[in-house]
Amino acid sequence: MTSCGCLVLEKVEGDAAAKARVKAAPGAGAGAGCGSCAGDWRGRSEAIFPIYVMGSSRGSTVAAARGIVDSPEDPIWVAVKAEAKSEAEKEPILSSFLYASVLSHDCLERALSFVLANRLEDPTLLATQLIDIFNDVVLNNKDMCRSIRLDAQAFKDRDPACSQYSWALLYLKGYQSLQSYRIANVLWNQGRKVLALALQSRISEVFAVDIHPAAKIGEGILLDHGTGLVIGETAVVGNWVSLMQGVTLGGTGKEHGDRHPKIGQGALIGAGATILGNINVGEGAMIAAGSLVLKDVPPHSMAVGNPAKIVGYTEKEDPSLTMKHDARRDYFEHAAVRFR
Repeated sequence: MTSCGCLVLEKVEGDAAAKARVKAAPGAGAGAGCGSCAGDWRGRSEAIFPIYVMGSSRGSTVAAARGIVDSPEDPIWVAVKAEAKSEAEKEPILSSFLYASVLSHDCLERALSFVLANRLEDPTLLATQLIDIFNDVVLNNKDMCRSIRLDAQAFKDRDPACSQYSWALLYLKGYQSLQSYRIANVLWNQGRKVLALALQSRISEVFAVDIHPAAKIGEGILLDHGTGLVIGETAVVGNWVSLMQGVTLGGTGKEHGDRHPKIGQGALIGAGATILGNINVGEGAMIAAGSLVLKDVPPHSMAVGNPAKIVGYTEKEDPSLTMKHDARRDYFEHAAVRFR
C-alpha cells in the first residue's frame, strides 16, 4: 500500500529561510488517496504553507512554496513510520501498539483517526464508529490534511520535550486534543452540531481540554501540555500561536453573540493566563503566565499582571516561535507603558 499523498512538506535549506514544498503524490487525482483532497491539491497553481524551525523571526521561520509538482513521499508521515519502527525494535512490549497505531496504516490521516478514536471511545461511542466518522472528515477535507502536518511540525520545533513527530501523534494530548477539536469543528460547520458537542464533551473528559467546536483556530498551533485549556465559542486563534496549559479564552457576563477574545498570529499565551471578553491580542504579542487580560493588547507587546499592563514591545520576534517567556531588558525595544 502507498501513502495517500494528500500533502507533502519538504524542508529545503536556503540562505534566507527554511522552505516548504507542497507536492501531490504521483497518480493522485480525484478519487485517489484522501478522496477529494488529492484532486484539490493538484488543481491549484499556487499554495503557501508555512513550515517551522526554531528561529527568532517570522521571516527566518516561515517560507512560501509555490507550485504543485509530483512527489512520491510525505516526509512527516515517512518520519512517523520510521520512528515507530525504530521504537518497536527498542521496546518490543510496545510493538503491537505501534503496529496498530502507525505501521498498519497507509497515511497519516488514517493513523490519526485510529489514535483519536481509541482515545475517545466510550461504551456508547465505539472506536470502530469513531474511526469511520473521523476518516470521513480527515480524508475529505484539505484543510485538515494541511493542519495536522503544520501542527505536528509546530510541536516538534517548539516543544523541546517532543523530539519526534510520532511522539506528538501518539503521546502528547495537546496535539491529540487539537486534532480532535478540528474534527469536531468540521462536523459543527457541516451542521452536525449535536455530534460535535458530544465530541467536545468527550474531549474534555479525556484530555482536560475544553474547546468549543465553533471556535476558529488557525494552523501551526502548539498546545503545550494542554491541561486546563478553555477556548470559548466565538474565540479566534490565528496561525502560529502557542498556548500553554491552563489558558482561558473566555467571555464575560451572559451576553450572546461575539463575546470571546481574538488572538493574533504569532502570539504566545503563557501558562494560566486568562483573557476575557471580545478583545484583541495583537500579532506577535506575549501574555505572561498568570495574567488577567481585560483590554486590547497591541501587536508585538507583552502584557503582565492582574489586571495586565503592557511592560514592553518587540518588533523583531514572534514569541510563539522563540517560546521566550522572560521579560529581560534587552528583549524589548521600548520602556514600560500602561494601557491607555
